[in-house]
Amino acid sequence: MDAADGNIPKIMWHPDRSQTTKMDVLRKIINEKYGTQLESYKEFHQWSCENYDKFWEEMWKYADVIHSQSYKQVVIDMKKNIAEIPEWFQGSHLNYAENLLRHNNDQIAIYSAGEGQPVPVKKTHRQLRQSVALFAAAMRAMGVKKGDRVVGYMPNCVETVEAMLATAAIGAVWSSTSPDFGIVGVLERFTQIQPKLIFSVNAVHYNGKVHPHMDKLTQVVKGSLNELEKVVVVPFVKDVPVDLSLVKNGCTLEDFLDLGKVEGQVPELVFEQVPFNHPLVIMYSSGTTGVPKCMVHSVGGTLMKHLEEHLIQGNLNENDIMLYYTTAGWMMWNWLVSVLAVGAAIVLYDGSPLIPHVNVLWDLVDELGVTVLGTSAKWIAVLEEKGVKPARTHKLSSLKMILSTGSPLKPTSYDYVYRDIKQDVLLGSISGGTDIIACFMGQNWTVPVYRGEVQSFHLGCDMQSWTEEGKPVWDESGELVCLKPFPSMPVCFWNDADGIMYKKAYFNKFNGVWAHGDFCLISSKTGGIVMLGRSDGTLNPNGVRFGSAEIYHIVESFKEIQDSVCVAQRSQDQTEERVVLFLKMVPGVVLSPDLVNSLKNHIRTYLSARHVPGVFLPIEDIPYTISGKKVEIAVKRAISGMDVPQRGALANPSSIDLYYNIPELQNY
Repeated sequence: MDAADGNIPKIMWHPDRSQTTKMDVLRKIINEKYGTQLESYKEFHQWSCENYDKFWEEMWKYADVIHSQSYKQVVIDMKKNIAEIPEWFQGSHLNYAENLLRHNNDQIAIYSAGEGQPVPVKKTHRQLRQSVALFAAAMRAMGVKKGDRVVGYMPNCVETVEAMLATAAIGAVWSSTSPDFGIVGVLERFTQIQPKLIFSVNAVHYNGKVHPHMDKLTQVVKGSLNELEKVVVVPFVKDVPVDLSLVKNGCTLEDFLDLGKVEGQVPELVFEQVPFNHPLVIMYSSGTTGVPKCMVHSVGGTLMKHLEEHLIQGNLNENDIMLYYTTAGWMMWNWLVSVLAVGAAIVLYDGSPLIPHVNVLWDLVDELGVTVLGTSAKWIAVLEEKGVKPARTHKLSSLKMILSTGSPLKPTSYDYVYRDIKQDVLLGSISGGTDIIACFMGQNWTVPVYRGEVQSFHLGCDMQSWTEEGKPVWDESGELVCLKPFPSMPVCFWNDADGIMYKKAYFNKFNGVWAHGDFCLISSKTGGIVMLGRSDGTLNPNGVRFGSAEIYHIVESFKEIQDSVCVAQRSQDQTEERVVLFLKMVPGVVLSPDLVNSLKNHIRTYLSARHVPGVFLPIEDIPYTISGKKVEIAVKRAISGMDVPQRGALANPSSIDLYYNIPELQNY
């Protein structure tokens, strides 16, 4: 890896500094107002971190945030450290949906495409606002009010966006998972937040097949969702019948929307004005130590952070069209929807990005004039492996930026993009997470793209890489930390009134400092960042983050399996990660191919295809602490050939020796 060997990596793309960006405009405003002379991005970033209250106030003004009541103070008590979760823009009242639906014109707001959809569906900003008005009126008619939870078990389609924006419009709280989530995975999330209303579908297209969804939905509705009053089924796949006979309180989307009409007309859209910190959306942690934690993200914090990333870091405007390949269960879906706030269009794609052929997304770029394509590092690597060369087969004349997230982008993928896709394009590797519903680092139109590096930390994000002792380091691996508060910190965890789970999640490692759970290397020469994967026991294969506890819940229900331990194995070049599942079998039972297939099928059914481990191996013993906790970190270190310190804390210390030099794990 270029940055790791002390050399300055190759510059892949230069910014055109003859062009004035929105970042330049904001920097000039700040220079004039505060008498500063900020010239470089490095200077601007440092100022934004040292003066984060002033920076976010200027961002509020620059973005022209729609609000009904202004703030009294940008940040309450500047002396508080980040761990005390300061209150932002105290006294202000606003509505997230009102800011996203502000462009009430006839320009296209949403293109919806995907498998089973031969022609993209188009919806203007005006039409979207009208649809959201009807959704919101129907929700109000059935009794949904401010603070209630509305959830989607939905694909990436227009109705999901409409339901989410309507939820925000009335001050309710949105949460969603995608249809590939299994029954257990969904209930582990939704039973904690007890929704009043669920939106779902009859079936979905994926990988060239139709996958019926009604049976899974029926089982979810039968779960312990005690406050659930209505289940709305969208006929997403037209030729699959919608059988509501077994769905308690079920109705079709058409019947639901009829609830909102008054004498056949759609009432005017009313935006409930809520405090800045009012809950907007609930996201879920990976569930490493049990059921997933429910992270509550605020109306104002989400809006402000997304506006900064889209307007300033991304330089987007009303002429842009962004296609981000995501599901409604990933935070990138929420990030994509916020693009509507700048007046740009979004493209929703549901289904496999390789079906009916490997160029399906490139076809959309040319057909729709997509300017920003977002995807995963894995997809880019797969295209290279398949020998796909869009530069030879497509015009891509509109495309100006490619974004990649989910896992670290390999240096060779930078070569591939600029060689075989497009030379004159900003390749932005971006990184943040569900925890912040946003990014700490990523795209930047004012600095170069270096091979293998994220361009820069975002404005207002005071980031460093720390050793285990809490000392900042450059040019070597360390823990990614954030030193100053930022608006999109979760306002709380659901069912965590005293904040103990919240503090444990981010502030246990270093006192008063946000530890994000990622290893990274910050270059002292370029200012760029090399992401090196997760630093905790969370699993993150191909950018899909989840916890081992979700796997244990399934596999340990098998009578043949006595115990298990599930860990991540990073590749030797540190750019990829796979999940390895060790199984301690019941005496006399062999881990057969049939049993492995059965395990895979159950994990795929009850969680998702993304949860299926890459390697299944039998093991004679599994390490535990004296207090009875499974020691995943020790196993992870052992399979990587690293020493395991403090074996005295283990009840069975010799068990660690079983995990060294396993042939099946070599040469990865």
